[in-house]
Amino acid sequence: PLEMSAKKPVPFLRQVVPVRKKVQRDPRFDDLSGEYKPEIFMKTYSFLDNIKKQEKEMVQKQLKKCQNMEQKEKLQRLLNRMTQQEQAQKKLQKLRERELSLKRQQRELAKQGKKPFFLKKSEKRKLELAEKYAELKRSGKLESFLNKKRKRNAIKDKRHLPSEKNL
Repeated sequence: PLEMSAKKPVPFLRQVVPVRKKVQRDPRFDDLSGEYKPEIFMKTYSFLDNIKKQEKEMVQKQLKKCQNMEQKEKLQRLLNRMTQQEQAQKKLQKLRERELSLKRQQRELAKQGKKPFFLKKSEKRKLELAEKYAELKRSGKLESFLNKKRKRNAIKDKRHLPSEKNL
């Protein structure tokens, strides 16, 4: 039939009182958890850095002892990932410290009665680049960095030049 019957029997176990459904909440997106502040987060979970250092040392010891090539390769990848994460965290920390210092300077200027001056993204990038160059100069790796950059740019330029095939 085209029309279905509405005379369905009532189920034996029917819910008279509606049961409240448990609402699962994700603390990352919920207002009850408060606002995310990276400084507070880093202070609260700073003990994890020590644990990560210990784990890294353990992996290094296992890598030295390991004979199996597959296992050794896995451990090497894990060690590389750990060091990269550590470097990324240090980089983020430096960036935060730089931003905090700029904010402090702005507050000081505001206390003195001067108008606050906020840097543009391009200005911040220039400062970051200057700091990077200064760091490379201190460590003595500036020349090799510049050579790599020159090679990279030369390869890019070669792509834009007409090739012999086109002539």
